[in-house]
This record gives sequence, C-alpha cells and structure tokens, in this order.
Amino acid sequence: MTHTSPLNFVHKNGKFGDHNEKNDNNLLKVSEVSKLIIFQIAKYRNSDFDISKIKVDSLNLPSTLKSSSNRDTRILWLGPENWLVFSSKKDLMELEKNQFDEKDFAITDISHSRSIIELEGNLVNEVLKKGCPLDIDSLKEGDCANSVYNGITITLDFISDNPKKVRIFGLRSFGESLHHSVTDACLEFGYKAI
Repeated sequence: MTHTSPLNFVHKNGKFGDHNEKNDNNLLKVSEVSKLIIFQIAKYRNSDFDISKIKVDSLNLPSTLKSSSNRDTRILWLGPENWLVFSSKKDLMELEKNQFDEKDFAITDISHSRSIIELEGNLVNEVLKKGCPLDIDSLKEGDCANSVYNGITITLDFISDNPKKVRIFGLRSFGESLHHSVTDACLEFGYKAI
C-alpha cells in the first residue's frame, strides 16, 4: 500500500510569520512526521496477562502518561491497558506479534489514520498553550497526554526538553485543520516549516 502524507497539500517549506531579522536558530520549526508504522495495542479487561513480560523493539510498555523509546520506536501510554507504537521499522509488529495472544490483546494497524506535526524550539509551550487546556509547563521529556487543541482531539508526545521538541498526533481527517491551527499559533513568533 502506498503511503500518502496526510499533510501533503498544506505543509509547505519556508519561513512564515514574524521571522524577519530573526536568527534561524531562534525560530520555531514545524515539520510533518510521516512514513511511520503505527499500531494500537489494547489489553482486554478480562485478561490477566502480565504486561511486564512484553517488550516491543526491546522496550517495555510504559506506565501512565509516559513514553518509552529507542532510535527507531516510540511507545506512548494512551489510556489504561492501551498503548500506541510508532516505528520506522516497517516489519516491527510482524516480528513482535508472537507476544500478543488474541485472547488477551487487540492489535490494530492505524498507520494511515494519523497526522503527526512536530514542533521544535524554545517557544513550543507558548504555541501549545494557545489551543490546549493542559498545564503544558508541567509536562517534560518522556511525558505524553491526550487533550484537545482548539477543539481537535490530540495526543501530545514530549520528545525532548533540550531542544524543546513535541509531537502532536491527530486523526488524519482533522490533519489539515490541526496544521492550520498550530501554524496560525506559530505566526506571532515566526516559524520555519521544514
């Protein structure tokens, strides 16, 4: 199956907003993350399987509001007994599927159903505060949270504190609206779309 970027018609490279006479290093960076496989892992309520026995790409399934990651794969806690796996390894879930018995888990490929926007720069928190009701300043590297951004349901993944880097995940069908909303919030500070 061919992967078509959810934002291929709206995400354009260049500088936008109040970027004049500002050093490129001080501008926010906005990019689309694509070509990842995305799987949702849900453990059934009636299952008593010990999730500490599971490792996906050598990573444990993270605890509440946390993520775990290595160079190729990130796993986000999505809710009780529910995780999202993002990986650049195209065959990852094929390699890991023997750990997940159908009587204990539902594994769903949602690779084509998400838009992913990555924000980087010192003012990322200010952009997020414009549309998200969470206490953004309390969230740090390795944290994740479900929320809304200007009425659009999102998942936030705090990748790094230095430099500040956050990924915003939304449903593909809301991808263009989410992109417009986030980039509009960036205009005041100036941003570079890459």
